[in-house]
Amino acid sequence: MPYDQNNIFAKILRGEIPCVKVYEDAGSLAFMDVMPEAEGHVLVLPKEAAQDILDLSADGLAAMMATVQRVAQAVDKALAPDGILLKQYNRAAAGQSIFHVHFHILPRWEGVELAPHGKAMVDAARLEPVAARIRAALA
Repeated sequence: MPYDQNNIFAKILRGEIPCVKVYEDAGSLAFMDVMPEAEGHVLVLPKEAAQDILDLSADGLAAMMATVQRVAQAVDKALAPDGILLKQYNRAAAGQSIFHVHFHILPRWEGVELAPHGKAMVDAARLEPVAARIRAALA
């Protein structure tokens, strides 16, 4: 199946759909998940058009992973969770629902369950204060 240029992440990358941006550089974008599983749930994707990690170039992977690490460190500093969970799915059978490769950064706290993935949308105004804390930690 060819890459779908109209998937939601491709539209976000083109600026056609807004997002609560946390970080951006030439090769990647990090933004708040609008259906968060935890407070501070951030998505990181490469700007390269690739359905999954198996389609991504080595340069695209390097750019994305550098951003994953940098943003995860900022999430850790800003929110002081007990742990950080990184999730990445490849293809529908593995749970991928948006076919543009991406990582989930999820801060975790002892005794706090994750919300179900993709079930409840949160308004951008509610995400912005947490995003501001993460952006400040990146500075």
